[in-house]
Amino acid sequence: MEEYDPDRDLVADEWLDLDEQERMILVEDYHRRHRIGVPNAQVHAVVHAIVENQLALAEPVVVTTLARLRGEGLDRHDAIHAIGSVLAGQIHSLLAGEGVEGEPNERYHEALRKLSAAKWRAG
Repeated sequence: MEEYDPDRDLVADEWLDLDEQERMILVEDYHRRHRIGVPNAQVHAVVHAIVENQLALAEPVVVTTLARLRGEGLDRHDAIHAIGSVLAGQIHSLLAGEGVEGEPNERYHEALRKLSAAKWRAG
């Protein structure tokens, strides 16, 4: 894989054959080429890559959430950002020691189930 395009479904095997650093570089390169400014390009790339990893691994809740968000009118890239915003929020909560009861992945999955395009756009 030589280029990343978040508006196109990935070939899972090609994505997963890359090492994590290569994935993040591809994401950063895409955003730089398209002049999409983000507050922290490296953190943004990490979150993008994690969401793409979950999709490539066919994580059911993530796959379902992406399809639902696209059905609600988000393009694939915005849907990745919406899912990534939930992921980043969950990571922040864990690092801050908030909401540590229960299993973290289940909290993440529940937050994804509640996510909608309207909530993300408002958010």
